[in-house]
Amino acid sequence: MEYATIQITVPKDMKTYFTDNYSCESNGDLERNALLLYPYVYKNIISHGRAAEILGIKKLDLIDLYDGMGFPYFDMDITDIMQDIQTFRSLKKVKT
Repeated sequence: MEYATIQITVPKDMKTYFTDNYSCESNGDLERNALLLYPYVYKNIISHGRAAEILGIKKLDLIDLYDGMGFPYFDMDITDIMQDIQTFRSLKKVKT
């Protein structure tokens, strides 16, 4: 994978966390880059698949990574799921 260097402006106190020497985990760079892409995934500018491709990982690995950070792939609550199931059952009855 090829890398490019970009310059961003951040609050001064954040500088420590963007140095090459700082990494709280072995995959710190991957997590940082995934977080930089997340707003574009969230706004549907790019897909999870495209973000994973950019990061050089599998889509399911990216979904797991985001889930571990608190960004679930499925954002439906149980009420939404139950409504979808009920709708499916209603449609199934009409069709048979």
